[in-house]
Amino acid sequence: MSFINIDQEKCDLDGICVKECPMNIIEMTGGNSPPTPTREAEEKCILCGHCVAVCPYGALTHRRLPMEDFPPINKELTLSVEQAEQFLRSRRSIRVYEEKAVEPDQIERLIEIARHAPTGSNSQLVNWLVIDTRPEVVKITGMVIDMIRKMVGSSHPMAMRYGLEGFVSAWEQGADPITRGAPALVMTHAPKEYGLAQVDCTSALTFFDLAAPALGLGTCWAGFVMIALSQYQPLVDTLGLPEGHGVFGAMMVGYPRFGYHKLVPRNKPVITWKSREKRE
Repeated sequence: MSFINIDQEKCDLDGICVKECPMNIIEMTGGNSPPTPTREAEEKCILCGHCVAVCPYGALTHRRLPMEDFPPINKELTLSVEQAEQFLRSRRSIRVYEEKAVEPDQIERLIEIARHAPTGSNSQLVNWLVIDTRPEVVKITGMVIDMIRKMVGSSHPMAMRYGLEGFVSAWEQGADPITRGAPALVMTHAPKEYGLAQVDCTSALTFFDLAAPALGLGTCWAGFVMIALSQYQPLVDTLGLPEGHGVFGAMMVGYPRFGYHKLVPRNKPVITWKSREKRE
C-alpha cells in the first residue's frame, strides 16, 4: 500500500498535486489513471502536506499526515487588503509592560500558531525556550549588563555607538533598559550546523510577534539579549541549550501598559526593478 493514496472516484485527474509537489514525487501515468507517487517518493517526501491541502476534492490522503490534521480554510476569515494593512501596520514594539505574569497557556497558544511558520525543506528544526518569571528575566538581564560593562571598560565601538555606559547607569539606578520590565522572554534555538537556522527561527518568532496582540499581549525583539548571546558565553551557558544548538532569536513578552491609537509612518521603500530597467 502506497503512503500516498488517491481516491479514484473523487480524483478529477487535473494534476494539481503533481504540479504543486515541491519534491516532484507525484506523477501522472496517462489515460484515465490518477496520479501516483514515483518509485523513490517516500524517501524524498518532506511531509509538507501540499498535496493533501491543494486537492479541491479531498481525493488525496497521506499515510503519515492524518486528514484530521488538515482543517478546512475558513474563507470568511480571509483578510481584505485594508484589514491586512492595518493588522501589520498596527503592530508596535512594546517597551512598557504591566506588572503581570503571562499565563503559560497564552504563550503555548502563540507557539502553537508560530510553529506553522515556514522552514527550509519543511525541516521544522525550530525549538523554543520560555523564561516566564520576572526574576529569571532579571537574572538574564543582569548578565547582559555584565557584558555591557566589559564593552564599556574596553572602549568597544558598540559602547560608543549606543551609549552603553548610560545603560549601565540606568540599571544601577533601578531601571531596565534591556528587557524593559517584561515578565517573560521567549527564545528560538536550533542546531548551529543547520544552514537556515537564523531564517527559520526569525520566521517563527515573527509569527509569534504578529499573533501576540490577538491575545492582548505585546512583544519586542530583545536585540541586546541577542548581542550578548553572540559574545558572552556565561549567558549562553546559563540557558542550558541542547548540545550544538544556538539561540537565533529572543523576544520580550508581556501585557502592554498602554495602547496605541494611530498608525505610524515609515520611510518610503527603496525599490530597484531589474526587469523595468531592462524594458527602459
